[in-house]
Amino acid sequence: MSLGNYSISIPNLNFQYGSISDISPDTTNINQQHVVLAACLCLALVSTKHFLDVRKRNVNVPIEGTSGGASIDYYQGAYAFLKNARQTLLEGYKKYNYGTFKVPIIERWLVVINKPELIEEIRKAPDDVFSFLEASKELIAGKWTLGPSTFNNAYHLPIVRNQLTRSLTSRLEDITDEIECSFNDLILPTEDWTSVPALRTMQKIVCRTSNRLFVGLPLCRNEDWINLNIIFTINVMSVTNKLSKYPEFLKPFIAPWITEHKRSIERATKHLRPVFEERFRMYEKYGDNWPDKPNDMITWLIEEAPESGNRDVRELTLRNLVINFAAIHTSSSSFTHALYHLAAEHEKYAAPLREEIENIFREEGWTKTSMTKMWKLDSFMKESQRLNGIGITAMSRKVMKDYTLSDGTFLPAGTTVTANLAATHRDETFYENPEVFDGFRFERMRESSVDEGLKNQMVQTSTNYLAFGHGRHACPGRFFAVNELKAMMVHILLNYDVKLEDEGVRPPNEINGLRLAPNREAKVLFRKRRANKN
Repeated sequence: MSLGNYSISIPNLNFQYGSISDISPDTTNINQQHVVLAACLCLALVSTKHFLDVRKRNVNVPIEGTSGGASIDYYQGAYAFLKNARQTLLEGYKKYNYGTFKVPIIERWLVVINKPELIEEIRKAPDDVFSFLEASKELIAGKWTLGPSTFNNAYHLPIVRNQLTRSLTSRLEDITDEIECSFNDLILPTEDWTSVPALRTMQKIVCRTSNRLFVGLPLCRNEDWINLNIIFTINVMSVTNKLSKYPEFLKPFIAPWITEHKRSIERATKHLRPVFEERFRMYEKYGDNWPDKPNDMITWLIEEAPESGNRDVRELTLRNLVINFAAIHTSSSSFTHALYHLAAEHEKYAAPLREEIENIFREEGWTKTSMTKMWKLDSFMKESQRLNGIGITAMSRKVMKDYTLSDGTFLPAGTTVTANLAATHRDETFYENPEVFDGFRFERMRESSVDEGLKNQMVQTSTNYLAFGHGRHACPGRFFAVNELKAMMVHILLNYDVKLEDEGVRPPNEINGLRLAPNREAKVLFRKRRANKN
């Protein structure tokens, strides 16, 4: 006798069967019930053990968002926090007056640091006490999204911090050329308004521009290469969001069904294998130097990879994908946020920004140095990041050994701590009228003194500006990204007028747990610039 149609439903996943007999046709009704009861009992036992493990890592600070009592309360609180994370962080910040509090996420308590002195203390602590990589691996489900090797030896991070940053001066012409070509291909300047899906278009332009330095011509313009990198980026964030809803013990069963990790590597390897193998032949023929040796990510990866893996094309391809993920996700989101602000208040900001850019170009031309003198542009982009960014927390660290903060808070090993970016960036102590977008806020702050001028550049981090993190683990690619984003904005300002479909109304952001993104469906209208073009 059949139990009838039934389904096992987990958020975002749904496995349906016509009957129990679809799984085990020879099982009797009573055995079927025993199997179901046993499965439920096992799930309950594992869930209880997971909850008790969480309790062992308990931190004696106030709870925001749940009672933290029985396991059912904890899990209900964790799901509630995912739905209302930003408001919970803002309320906790006000309630505890810079005090530390904790919120439940599915796998653990998340300890939220608000006091600037404690943020600075964590910044200075060694990696064997507060680990950036371990926290990143857990929060982005790294085992299934980017692969364990990415975190076991993150040799790509110094490449981004050093070689990529140093290449800005010599490769700026390539960057600006690719920006111009990308915009001409995707948003041809016309006299009439053209509606453009903002985020998707900026993802393509950022991908092309970044890959001009990552893989070079002609591959950076290859449609399949562009699409696979964007799909990989979207899938990483999608898998991260979905897996964040489940405890650790369920992830190995769910992740293989939703990740594109292996498929993306195979697809990317088909493009990069001939590139890497040709480069290997050049190294074998000429050694470390030869005429016209490419100064790109392919070269840097080969030269910096561990000796055991510097000829492993699949692993080198994975690192290229990981770097593309970081570039596309952060830069396209940040730029789309800023584009929405420009389109919403074009009349207010376009003219002074254009005047600054044109005056500097007229005197100095387009160089990395001339771009650093565009204070209004720098301020506009930084203010957009202050209010938006790519998340509502920053500086996440996993506590690797028991540690007591200077305020007496004991953090047992295994605890995850994070800084409250959402509330810090809206603190009236640091920013006047913090809820209001003030595009030239940081320009005025820079003009007040020489010290303020340096401190309030977009690339600089501090305990009250955490968009790039803070300290030695601050975003290593921020110098490249800031110049890339400024160059894209310069191109738009000098060549286009922009507005929103709903004029003057900026599209609302999308918040999913700890992550914040620009509206994915909104469109921006472009037309050829009409007035005051020099």
